[in-house]
Amino acid sequence: MPIPAVPRSVLESETPVRMTESGPSNPSCIRIGAVNYLNSKPLIEGLGEDLDSVAPGSEFFLDYPSRLADDLEAKRLDVALVPSIECLRDPGYEVVTDACVATHGPVLSVKLYSRVPISEITSLALDEGSRTSAALARVLLAEKFGLHPSLEPLPLGCSVDASSADAILLIGDRAMHTLRETFIDTWDLGEIWSEWTGLPFVFALWATRPGTPLGRVEEALVSARDRGIQRLDLIADREAPELGIPATDAAGYLHNNLHFHLGHAERHGLELFHRLAVAQGLASESIDVMFRDHNVVSVSPPLLHRM
Repeated sequence: MPIPAVPRSVLESETPVRMTESGPSNPSCIRIGAVNYLNSKPLIEGLGEDLDSVAPGSEFFLDYPSRLADDLEAKRLDVALVPSIECLRDPGYEVVTDACVATHGPVLSVKLYSRVPISEITSLALDEGSRTSAALARVLLAEKFGLHPSLEPLPLGCSVDASSADAILLIGDRAMHTLRETFIDTWDLGEIWSEWTGLPFVFALWATRPGTPLGRVEEALVSARDRGIQRLDLIADREAPELGIPATDAAGYLHNNLHFHLGHAERHGLELFHRLAVAQGLASESIDVMFRDHNVVSVSPPLLHRM
């Protein structure tokens, strides 16, 4: 059922709250969707209180990135924190704030685990919660190693034991845990991208459809991000027990591995990712990433640091 007024219990819940086909309980409300991973918690810190004042009656939903993308496309959401690849595939999206989930190096929560030497990968299982990371894995394998493995889904909730693929992509909170199986190699995709391109990588963005009236919701999203950055240690202490990791690890992850501002470097990284994704048939060449501030960044790709 839709959940009105963004109660704090929902914002702190670890259980995804799904949209329903019936649409909003209040036809005039703004429907907002966010990711239920630790890496996104700073973007929604205190958002409930902000929305109560700037957009009373708004409805808020937590879910996996891929599902949020589906809900935004189906117009079951008005604004959502979606995988960045979606903004490179659908011309009907507009980035609404400079709040994002990005990394300038190792990200810890997007990893490719290989049971064989990288050069021998012929099959790849992709975490079904992922779209951007799935595209990034395919881009890196193709561009760096000339590999185009067969693909299979790793369903949400399934462990790596459920797949016999040569390599497995995991994202989000479960990628931060030590796996029982021993793999020959493990890639941190944020680290590989950063070393290879010299640019940040943007995993998720707040997006909407052009012309969608959001009122002061954009202001609330920025305010929540700024508040979250000031409360990273508090967020880590609150979320770590549910994730089963030490609070110090959660704090280190939020402080050192993630960035939450969509600046010029991040936009340039997004543009390069777009070009590489187009080359692999994973994005539309005709799309410009549109920002509600009316800026469209287009740069010549920097020299890639091939390893």
